[in-house]
Amino acid sequence: MVEYVTKNKNVITEAIYPEAVNMFAVNLFRTLPPSSNPNGAEFDPEEDEPTLEAAWPHLQLVYEFFLRLLESQDFQPTVARRYIDQKFVLQLLELFDSEDPRERDFLKTTLHRIYGKFLGLRAYIRKQINNVFYRFIYETEHHNGIAELLEILGSIINGFALPLKEEHKIFLLKVLSPLHKAKSLSVYHPQLAYCVVQFLEKDPSLTEPVIKSLLKFWPKTHSPKEVMFLNELEEILDVIEPAEFQKVMDPLFRQLAKCVSSPHFQVAERALYYWNNEYIMSLVSDNYLVILPIVYPAFYKNSRNHWNKTIHGLIYNALKLFMEMNHKVFDDYTQQYFQDRQRERQLIKDRDEAWMRVEALAMRHPCYAMTVQGSTNTITSITISQQQLDSPPPDEDGETDQTPLTLEKIEAKANEKMTIINKTKPLLRRKSDLPQDTHTMRALSDHKRADEYLVTPPDSNNC
Repeated sequence: MVEYVTKNKNVITEAIYPEAVNMFAVNLFRTLPPSSNPNGAEFDPEEDEPTLEAAWPHLQLVYEFFLRLLESQDFQPTVARRYIDQKFVLQLLELFDSEDPRERDFLKTTLHRIYGKFLGLRAYIRKQINNVFYRFIYETEHHNGIAELLEILGSIINGFALPLKEEHKIFLLKVLSPLHKAKSLSVYHPQLAYCVVQFLEKDPSLTEPVIKSLLKFWPKTHSPKEVMFLNELEEILDVIEPAEFQKVMDPLFRQLAKCVSSPHFQVAERALYYWNNEYIMSLVSDNYLVILPIVYPAFYKNSRNHWNKTIHGLIYNALKLFMEMNHKVFDDYTQQYFQDRQRERQLIKDRDEAWMRVEALAMRHPCYAMTVQGSTNTITSITISQQQLDSPPPDEDGETDQTPLTLEKIEAKANEKMTIINKTKPLLRRKSDLPQDTHTMRALSDHKRADEYLVTPPDSNNC
């Protein structure tokens, strides 16, 4: 059937459409099996083996036949739209959560062909993809088809007409930007970065909110994710316009300075590679007086203190570039920086000396000796009282036992004192009076735990 539809022409008649759509639905629209690792670590495409669909040899033929049908020159969308409707698209999107990458690849191609041929379904497809993303971001944080859906969107965004509609801008800022905060970002980050860059090439005025959103979601403790953010940020800077760059250069280079100071050498190294980008360096040169004071302290500190020698070399290269851009301004700022550091050290020294003078003046005050004496007397009286408490009572002849106290004697005396206190004021335990619900008590007594041990999911705060 696949070969027949592929090689022959004028074979797709009107009667074939309902049968082909029904055949596709019966064979493929199914409930997917539960995830093989729902609470485990995120799927790593380079390390982990995917879970493959056992019935794939059969499903592949169904996908191929339906795809050849959609791509055929005889295919008529006006006839097919009676059968390929919103319900069909919604069920198709549910299959994107399949763990088999071969099935997701066919689904991606199939949905893209439907988007291209059925103009009336385009807005609905975009809306339902948005809903998948919303559910992934704010509810489950688990979906296998995010990368494939972003690939489809990358192609769709590329075809957006200018000026962009307001719904497309909202999609960028409310859907694509929050996708950066998911813990499984590494699985779909290249596709996500491509979509973001496509938007900025279409409308440069979106650059400022996008970069501010990236800085808002910037990871604090997950170094591989920081490297991904730095990669995406460089792609954005490659297409940024000079006027938009001036709006974001201050917070942007403050974050880059933090990355240069990162103890993780891959983060610092990736941030310093920005100084090998000619276009970024041209933007830095145009805004030299603003950027140099932001990054110079981090460069100077880490050129001496960073543990990785490679970072030292990259910092020296970056400083050399700054020096070549404007030698006089660089020397002037270097001198000013050292003067500021010397002034800060002097301020700290002056503050310490001022506190020492305050202490010396306090010691010379006439009340100081009385205060110290009063404190000493208080401490002495407390010590004497403690000794009196610890000393044994006199015997019948008025003499005290001079034997030293041992741990056993102390414990015995403490127990004796507590017994006396408990006799005079016995301890009371108050019990709360709660109304007894017979239905609740019966339900609790009849309840049997399904599993003897509760399975504790792993900690998800490591990213």
